[in-house]
Amino acid sequence: MKLEELGEFGFIDRLSGRVRKGPGVVLGIGDDAAILAPAVEQVTLATADMLVEGVHFDLALSDPHTLGRKSLAVNLSDLAAMGAHPRHALLSLAIPPTLPVEFLDDFTRGFLSLAGEFNVTLVGGDTCASKGGLVISVTALGEQHPDMVVRRSTACSGDLVLVTGSLGDSSLGLELLMQGFRSGRAVERHLDPLPRVEAGIRLAEAGLATSMIDVSDGLLADLTHILDLSGVGARLDLARLPFSEECRHHASAAGRDPFALPLAGGEDYELLFTALPEREAEVRSALAACGVPVTVIGEITAVGGLSLTDPGGKPYHPERLGYNHFGAIRDA
Repeated sequence: MKLEELGEFGFIDRLSGRVRKGPGVVLGIGDDAAILAPAVEQVTLATADMLVEGVHFDLALSDPHTLGRKSLAVNLSDLAAMGAHPRHALLSLAIPPTLPVEFLDDFTRGFLSLAGEFNVTLVGGDTCASKGGLVISVTALGEQHPDMVVRRSTACSGDLVLVTGSLGDSSLGLELLMQGFRSGRAVERHLDPLPRVEAGIRLAEAGLATSMIDVSDGLLADLTHILDLSGVGARLDLARLPFSEECRHHASAAGRDPFALPLAGGEDYELLFTALPEREAEVRSALAACGVPVTVIGEITAVGGLSLTDPGGKPYHPERLGYNHFGAIRDA
């Protein structure tokens, strides 16, 4: 079916019929604005991300269901990085006229499937025609007690630097997709990332993370945000860097730097955070309770700047820090 046959309001009705009404929703889709009732003694955290065809995704490499899931996941990852409970989302789409309704059905099913996993309610958005490619804009809203929200700007000298999970798989997955592969762990991590929502909440509510950010633009680029806002520096030991055997194998087979993708690849959506050394055991226990591995990769220093040491103990100088939309690649 063509979208022009269904029409804008027909599409909205088709979507709203699949949306459940969640807690805190006084009025959802259908009016000029949603009405939301915040929980007692909570602040609202809001985040927004755009995904643009040809910049963030290629429809030749992405299926609509996982694209729908990823569109929400990247926003939930931002909420996770501040320790928030995700609650609501708004979805806006600029749609090319050639995109079939069946694509949009699969896309919204994917979006709503991830929303259901994290108890997120879709409460509104917008649609319009696009003369170019598909544009996806998502706003996610979360809640947390104001004293428990974790910021980027509160790392202190002596803190440990830690990261959840493993790094570099998403960038490897993109490379494999471009080479014709359509399955495998790395490909799945690129197309269908899982935000570390429970891990972020546990770290925040136990007061374990002194600062936190999600790894979206690359470990080094995102760590630099923490350092700049906190007015501190950091030392990283690359021998401790967690990356998969698959990532290591592909780097070795290609004869390239094994640290390039884990340090600067981006879109891993892991949590990068700092914590007091004396609370490391509590951090490990809290994250083990939700099945999330964590690795200490360095420490915060009083002197500004970022220094890296390779496994042989020598200084390491990366070619790049990560992705920057308006500078393409941020130089080290």
